[in-house]
Amino acid sequence: MTTQILIAGFGGQGVLFTGKFLAYAGLLEGRELSWLPSYGPEMRGGTANCSVILSDTPVGSPIVTHPDVLIAMNLPSLDKFEKDVVPGGKIFVDSSLISRKVERSDVEAYYIPATALASQENLDGLANMIMLGKVIRETEAVPYSCVDSTMTKVVSARHTDLIDANKRAIALGYGK
Repeated sequence: MTTQILIAGFGGQGVLFTGKFLAYAGLLEGRELSWLPSYGPEMRGGTANCSVILSDTPVGSPIVTHPDVLIAMNLPSLDKFEKDVVPGGKIFVDSSLISRKVERSDVEAYYIPATALASQENLDGLANMIMLGKVIRETEAVPYSCVDSTMTKVVSARHTDLIDANKRAIALGYGK
């Protein structure tokens, strides 16, 4: 089984970290994978996207042109990538920042007010992790049971104080 995921938004929204988490979770599960970040020169505030492929067989190319899963953290990302999602794919939208609905009828759309939830729950800056929790629940691309072990690997030593908040945000998005 292969799952191609595209995460897109503005720099500073945790797009690359979300991709890194998914890739590391796949690695810990013994899957074949690729992680390909892409961002503009501004980094914070510029555009950013990240392609992740999780597979049971070797990955031939890290390029995701037709994702099975799109995580859109802002309107320009939804506008740009919605058409590329495969029929039957899943689109996850941060409905706090994106007011329009997915225009396609051949995909499943999920609307998560992630930015608003993060603010309400004192998890500012972790809308990406709330989105990730919902993605894990709806796609099963990686098992929820990998959250603890993955989080301790992807959060840098100088930010270990953020591990619990990140795990809480994932749990919130997952519905636990």
